[in-house]
Amino acid sequence: MGHTESWLHRGTVEIFPQGDNSDKQSESLEKLLETANRPLRIKFGIDPTGADVHLGHSIPMRKLRAFQDNGHTAVLIIGDFTARIGDPSGKSETRRQLTQEQVEQNAKNYLEQVKPILDFDTPGRLEVRYNSEWLNKLDLGQILELLSTMTVQQMLAKEGFAERYKKENPIFIHEFLYPLMQGYDSVAVDSDVELGATDQKFNIAVGRDLQRHFGKKPQFGLLLPILVGTDGVQKMSKSLNNYVAVAEHPSQKYQKLQAVPDELLSDYFELLTDLNKDNLPDNPRERQQLLAKEVVTQYHGEQAAIEAEKAAASGGKAGEVPEYSLAQVEFPAKLFYLLNASGLCKSSGEGRRKIQEGGVRLDGEKITDTDTTFETPEELQGKVLQLGKKKFVKLLQ
Repeated sequence: MGHTESWLHRGTVEIFPQGDNSDKQSESLEKLLETANRPLRIKFGIDPTGADVHLGHSIPMRKLRAFQDNGHTAVLIIGDFTARIGDPSGKSETRRQLTQEQVEQNAKNYLEQVKPILDFDTPGRLEVRYNSEWLNKLDLGQILELLSTMTVQQMLAKEGFAERYKKENPIFIHEFLYPLMQGYDSVAVDSDVELGATDQKFNIAVGRDLQRHFGKKPQFGLLLPILVGTDGVQKMSKSLNNYVAVAEHPSQKYQKLQAVPDELLSDYFELLTDLNKDNLPDNPRERQQLLAKEVVTQYHGEQAAIEAEKAAASGGKAGEVPEYSLAQVEFPAKLFYLLNASGLCKSSGEGRRKIQEGGVRLDGEKITDTDTTFETPEELQGKVLQLGKKKFVKLLQ
């Protein structure tokens, strides 16, 4: 396998269109990469409907970085307009619509967390664009033109819509606009390649159709897998508590990854690291430890990974997160009080301010509601309370 094929196909589920052994740039992404006389524009869009990033979200970012490292331009689209609708892909009900303020704060948090992955520094390697830049400018006539490119039957062929229609769950008209608006993003930024998870094929194909409609060269689609969570069963998700957050403390991240089930290790190495899978240790325990150390190093540096490794080897005590006993706390307890009582803040008032400023996380998840209250210590057992980037305490009963 050649150099281009190696980095391009690592962790890739499908590239479309893909003409076997084709010499045409329009049918072969490999041929386009070899013969293009300019950096290609590689699009990936995120709708900032949530504030936090886990390792599952890192997969397309790592592929974007691979394109950057091979001389191409990553076009990261912040869907500040489309987030106000919410992607209906894979959803059995209508998404909650967000306010503009919520979207802006989520986008800011997202960008901060992906900085260890993408090349933000090399000129020409990254464009960060907000799709309100062009979608806010569409008038009714232009929206009608977009709508005229698809039929209701085509929309209902989309998996999520088909299921909801069959079950007689509501589908609102504005949701039909989502694939068209995401597709129009590809027109607006002249995308050559769009990255997305396997559930995004329909939306990426719409982008190809719209580029043709507006007289532009249609993009390639590159589909990536959805990461299975640490439980080894369902996709990684905060709601399922089977996730590893990008913003978690290094020791906490190490401990989760060194316990990843054996059957997931191959996929985790392929999708979350650049290590050669042919050179991994034979012993499953050593593979788990290598995975944990490699991922922690990516996000926190080699020294933090060494300290996390030592902490795990000593039973999670030496050099790990300071501990705070909840036995001295009267429940129900406000989060701002816990920040003060644990020593992370000098007062409850400072705790309130830090929460409002977005500087507080619990197990890697940002909390911005100053009224957040915990009814029992069991809710907090073993969780890491974090202030900023360097202050942590582990909460224990």
